[in-house]
Amino acid sequence: MTTFFAQVQLFAQDPAQYLPIILGGAGVIVLFIIFVIFMRFFPFWIQSVMAGAGVTILDLVAMTFRKVNPEIILRSKIMAVQAGLDDKVLTTKSLEAHYLAGGNVPAVVQAMIAANKAKIFDLDYQLATAIDLAGRNVREAVQTSVYPKVIDCPTPSKNRVTLDGVAKNGIQLKVKARVTVRTNLRQLIGGATEDTIIARVGEGIVSAIGSAETHGDVLANPVRISKAVLARRLDAETAFEIVSIDIADIDVGENIGARLQADQAEADTRVARARAEGRRALAVATEQENIAKIEASRAKVVEAEAEVPLAISDAISGGKLTILDYYKLKNIMSDTDMRASIAKGLPAAPIKN
Repeated sequence: MTTFFAQVQLFAQDPAQYLPIILGGAGVIVLFIIFVIFMRFFPFWIQSVMAGAGVTILDLVAMTFRKVNPEIILRSKIMAVQAGLDDKVLTTKSLEAHYLAGGNVPAVVQAMIAANKAKIFDLDYQLATAIDLAGRNVREAVQTSVYPKVIDCPTPSKNRVTLDGVAKNGIQLKVKARVTVRTNLRQLIGGATEDTIIARVGEGIVSAIGSAETHGDVLANPVRISKAVLARRLDAETAFEIVSIDIADIDVGENIGARLQADQAEADTRVARARAEGRRALAVATEQENIAKIEASRAKVVEAEAEVPLAISDAISGGKLTILDYYKLKNIMSDTDMRASIAKGLPAAPIKN
């Protein structure tokens, strides 16, 4: 401890004599750090030199400080250079910028290579990075643009087996279609997806069947459905371009028109029955009212007949009617009743005294 303090005092008195030692130690530390960095990035630098990627060790070190994976950037740059892409567009800085933005750099580079080999000039680096940052698989989009994709309509996973349409003669047709689409790279960002294509094609097929006069016309020439659907430009504002629509299967379903007519006739019958029942109930009510009126009239007749004997009695009492006149009147009434009974074929009513 005493020796240490003595050395500190000597250093304080004459620090110049220890300066070479300090500089030498600092130089050793710096050389060691450079050696570690060189050994860390030497394999990547060798790959860059051998491939002609133009990525220096300083670039690799700077990537580390910027929190960029140098291996991903270097491999992507080597792929681009070896594929013959324009290194003025796919620069190291642009690749780093896309990596820092959260993009998939290898996928973008592979998509650019595939588009270049397939002579697809619609895809540039800016569009490829935009598609990737939008969440779309840019490599799959380029592959679909080169090799068109086939979509089943309707989609089997949607619990629907066929598209059902009804011709003008009422016969139902069950159709299965296959839609061949190619990716439209320019409309991939913001364009509608496969579900929109399937929905539009299904609507077009049902509409084409509905416009046919008879189901036989569709069965005889199924291509009329494809032509009618393609003519409507169903791929507008979508991420795909419809190449063709093929009718894979078409079957005859139910006679929807006849069933609807039968249901309508049944409904009309029920309505007619209800109306007839209403008229019958009204007639019964009217009949009961007439019966009540008849009974009221009979009551009045009985009441009037009850006054006849009183009137006859008053006439006899007053001397206006004699007994002989009364019997003559009774004989006339009996003769009249007898004639009426004979005319009806009924026995004559007994003569009342």
